[in-house]
Amino acid sequence: MTTTTPLTPADFLARLERERLLAIVRGDNPEAALAASLALFDDGIRFLEVSLVTTDALAIIAELARLAPSNCLVGAGTVLSIDDVHRSADAGATFMVTPAVTDAIAESVRLGLPVCAGALTPTEVVAARRAGATVVKLFPGSFGGPAYLKALRDPLPDVPFVPVGGVDAVHATEYFAAGAVAVGLGSPLLGDAARGGNLDELRTRTNTFLAVRDEANLAAASA
Repeated sequence: MTTTTPLTPADFLARLERERLLAIVRGDNPEAALAASLALFDDGIRFLEVSLVTTDALAIIAELARLAPSNCLVGAGTVLSIDDVHRSADAGATFMVTPAVTDAIAESVRLGLPVCAGALTPTEVVAARRAGATVVKLFPGSFGGPAYLKALRDPLPDVPFVPVGGVDAVHATEYFAAGAVAVGLGSPLLGDAARGGNLDELRTRTNTFLAVRDEANLAAASA
């Protein structure tokens, strides 16, 4: 199985708005990180980023690009530089995620790759969008939580936000209610799975988040 060709930023956003969940894989055990990623895909996660701080991250991205189901998207996270963008794209990443407003945003845009750009303050959010960010990664989301997202959206209602950082199932529900298009899920979803932890426990957590996602989508459809 192989992944689809990279989506346009508009199509990426449309799919992200439906899927709502972005898994974030990082760790120091490449085999475990790969196994956890494939388990997430098997259980229904469709958007996944491999942080470049992960041991052998580019090799993992390349394997996922080769093995993941065709309806799954593999991205690179912690993308800081222009070189990071090129190395990640060459490995097979079809979208980029940055922790801050960096040159990687404009380079991703130049290559036609969707980019989820990290920002926290209103000034950073506006700068990220002006640089061409497809969506804004509100990071760290734990700084202000759902209430802070709601406050940001009051003056910036058209910005598609993806909160990242400490998002558990309860926070995910609250973020969706506050207007997040999706949430990024690191340790509350992965636990220790990317370091060799129990994959059955990972599947249980995945099902919990998928249920939260489905409830949010149902609520949005009924509104």
